[in-house]
Amino acid sequence: MSTSGDGVSTPKASNDKPTTITPLHTLTPSESIKRSLPPVLIDKAEVDPPYLDVLIAGGMGGTIADFLMHSVDTVKTRLQGQPSANPPKYNNMFHAYSTILREEGVSRGLYSGVAPAMTGSLPGTTLYFGTYEYTKRTLTAAGCPDTIAHLAGGSLGDFVASFIYVPSEVLKTRMQLQGRYNNPSFISGYNYKNTWHALQMIVKYDGVGALYQGYRATLMRDVPFSALQFAFYEKFKVEARRWEARPDGQMSMHIETACGAVAGGLAGFLTTPLDVMKTLLQTQVKKPSVCIRISLGFVLFKPEASIPSGSSPAVTGATHKYYVGIWDGLKWNLKHHGVIGGLFRGVGPRVFWTSLQSALMFVIYEQALHLQDNMRHFGHWPYGSS
Repeated sequence: MSTSGDGVSTPKASNDKPTTITPLHTLTPSESIKRSLPPVLIDKAEVDPPYLDVLIAGGMGGTIADFLMHSVDTVKTRLQGQPSANPPKYNNMFHAYSTILREEGVSRGLYSGVAPAMTGSLPGTTLYFGTYEYTKRTLTAAGCPDTIAHLAGGSLGDFVASFIYVPSEVLKTRMQLQGRYNNPSFISGYNYKNTWHALQMIVKYDGVGALYQGYRATLMRDVPFSALQFAFYEKFKVEARRWEARPDGQMSMHIETACGAVAGGLAGFLTTPLDVMKTLLQTQVKKPSVCIRISLGFVLFKPEASIPSGSSPAVTGATHKYYVGIWDGLKWNLKHHGVIGGLFRGVGPRVFWTSLQSALMFVIYEQALHLQDNMRHFGHWPYGSS
């Protein structure tokens, strides 16, 4: 120990050699410390998760989000598919929600069609995320710009998954529009006892091909929606991480939620006209050949084929249009109902649904990936990273 001129004692190393202090940021943690810390604190470089992690996280995120938001999707379907009466049965999203809840309840009203929805959601979203991740990584590795890789991945992922989820979408949409069996509160053109009965009646009277009714319209809605949703989300995620600049390189929960919500809301708004046509094409009955006017001022159409026991005649307003295709429907609705009442019918619940569904899906997806990574790091996950 030595004393300086001002009376302050300073330590002095033996042999009078200066003490070298190693900066903390250059220290390498031991293996025991590495195993006790979350992996993100050791290596900040973002590493692509294993594909099995992606499949599990994607299936969980998509299915849970679809289930939680199913009632809003039912309201959107009713608003888009309700008969063209004046005044309409449902005026807006909140009126439709409260009316369906009051007249039909939850399980047979707001959550009608949830069984086929979940049946298609789990395998569909699992395949969807897996295909997206594989396409994105392949194109990025080949030097493709990130935005193009995200757009292509979202488009291809939805196309591959469509072979699974479109039949369930047809069943779900019809059950949502119908509500409960012998529903006195809403006339949809269908009257199925349950999902299995609906499947039997559709295959028996319309053929297996009817399960893919509106397939092109569904693809024209979902392919651009998925492409835009993933492109927006990936872009927002990069900017959010740069803006937050967290030590672990991740996003906070509320920022992650906001990125997913805005991405889904924007994609949902831009594709609303295609969603309207998808709903109308999937729920319309066979092309009418006989028109009978009844005393209440409605027009009752008798389909070319006899009406099966699983269906009821479609009742609509004074003007009924049978749509022969997507563009025919878009032009007719624009001409007779305008932009808001025709092409953007039900835009409120659609944007609300896509925003919350997207936020829930991406948050659950990202958190499931983090959870699996941490569990594997601590030796609690049953398979390795390869």
